[in-house]
Amino acid sequence: MRHARLGMLLLLLLCGGACKSLSSAPKPAAPASESLPETAQAKGKSSPGKSAISLANYESADANETTAPPKSEDPSQGLLPPGGQVMPLELPPLENEDIRLPVNLAAALRLADARPLIVTAAQASAWQAEAQMQQADVLWLPDFYFGFDYTRHDGYGPDTLNGTNVPPGYNAQGQPDPTSFGKSLQQDINFVYAGGAFYSMTYLTDAIYEPLRARQHLNQKRWEIQTAKNEAVLMTARAYFDVHKYRGQYAGALDVVKKGRQLMAVIETQSKDLVPAVEVDRAQTLVADMEQEAATARQNWRRASIDLTQTLRLDPRVVVEPAERDHLQITLIDPSRSLEELMPLGLTNRPELAAYQAQIQEMLVTIRREKNRSFLPSLVLTGFQTPYEMWEFGVEGIGSGSSLNNWHGRVDLAPQLLWQADALGFGNLAMVKRQRSQASRAIIDLFNAQDTVVADVTRAQASLQSTAARVLQAERELRAAQINYLGNVEGLKQTKRFGDVLEEIFRPQEAVFALQLLKTAYDRYFETVAEYNQAQFEMYYALGYPAQDLSRNAVAGDAESVDTERPEYLPSVGTGPPPATR
Repeated sequence: MRHARLGMLLLLLLCGGACKSLSSAPKPAAPASESLPETAQAKGKSSPGKSAISLANYESADANETTAPPKSEDPSQGLLPPGGQVMPLELPPLENEDIRLPVNLAAALRLADARPLIVTAAQASAWQAEAQMQQADVLWLPDFYFGFDYTRHDGYGPDTLNGTNVPPGYNAQGQPDPTSFGKSLQQDINFVYAGGAFYSMTYLTDAIYEPLRARQHLNQKRWEIQTAKNEAVLMTARAYFDVHKYRGQYAGALDVVKKGRQLMAVIETQSKDLVPAVEVDRAQTLVADMEQEAATARQNWRRASIDLTQTLRLDPRVVVEPAERDHLQITLIDPSRSLEELMPLGLTNRPELAAYQAQIQEMLVTIRREKNRSFLPSLVLTGFQTPYEMWEFGVEGIGSGSSLNNWHGRVDLAPQLLWQADALGFGNLAMVKRQRSQASRAIIDLFNAQDTVVADVTRAQASLQSTAARVLQAERELRAAQINYLGNVEGLKQTKRFGDVLEEIFRPQEAVFALQLLKTAYDRYFETVAEYNQAQFEMYYALGYPAQDLSRNAVAGDAESVDTERPEYLPSVGTGPPPATR
């Protein structure tokens, strides 16, 4: 009983005025626009400053330094949980060789609207679809040909006299005739035809329906651009909050390392009669383990930075430093909204569904095209009695022997209207059936997309509600772990006597375990906050809200300038395919 009273008194003394804020219910997260600090430095090499912390900086920690968290007059100097308690957890430092890239959420979202390759690829597909539509709009126009043809013939020519050879100077009756050229079977001819033609072989069915089909195909590709932008925003948000998570865990690991070294110094200063040597070894083991955890957390921070810079096509060498604090919570969608309210929003706004609907309209146009193919004629416009019937007007030159002395103009036109029934009409029926099957497949794809949308909304709501509850629990866990650790460290300095034996109120292994619990609480807190923010963007994506609206949303604050330069050995952003509206 005496032991319990001492522990309760110790907790009350440690809490002090902070117990007032702990006794009240946790406050909701502040809007992002109210918590966004300004970026202090531009991109460049990090320089060790007053606030820089590394593992080596803790070697000179004063063993007598109090472990109670000092009060901060400026809340921006520490991490502020949503409940309002100030925890002076310093931001983790960069190494001297690191290249820092300050960026805030609004700037990252703005870059995600245009820079990712997934968006550029979708724009290229839409550009190709636009070119196909332009080509379909001019199917009714003829092709223009221009050129010439030369023919040289030696030997017998066309036999029009049944094998009778009429030499020059004689007529067909064999009588001498000086004016007759004769009709010799041996005909040596030169022939030249130069000119052009408006050649056409147009299916009126295609000329009418292909522009309609191509327009629906272009609509589909334009909706896919919006889909790609939404996916790019989701990828960016996930990577951005992973950076927050690992930077926060790194800061927590460094704080635990610092406290661990202070705890080890306290244990070493105590009497060997009270603390066996194994307790010192236990504390040293904990510090070594926490140093490894800190190194792993820094590695994860750098890897998350690479994921973000790869998505946004930034310099891959940088270490991203978000402008916001790592505890920041972004609320875009109220977690309490019901599925009955959210699912219709997703089914109305998701661009994938609009793309599939455009695809269905495209298939319906192709059905109408094939139904009318055998009823609409084909327009054929060719030459007549010309090489390959490819010349319709021009100049012709002809001569016998080696001469080419007979020149004159020539026009040959042969317009035609042809009706075609493939395989006596059975081929046309088969094509109609084929297009109907493709339309049915497109409808099935739409139904599948609708099921996917409602499933995405349900999954996003489950994650959102779970993380919203766990954020409050993780905050309570972190506060309790702080108080538990401070109480155990303070208890190491207090003893009690049983007869002639002096005993500690709290044993060192209890303080070591409390420090381990604090490390776990740090990791869970920053992980849960990051998962909550990611769940918000997953719900935003599931509902199909436009990415460009999110990049201008006031909840993300004002976009800060970001250095978008890349190394010379990487292609610069902006050299890819132009946008589809060009």
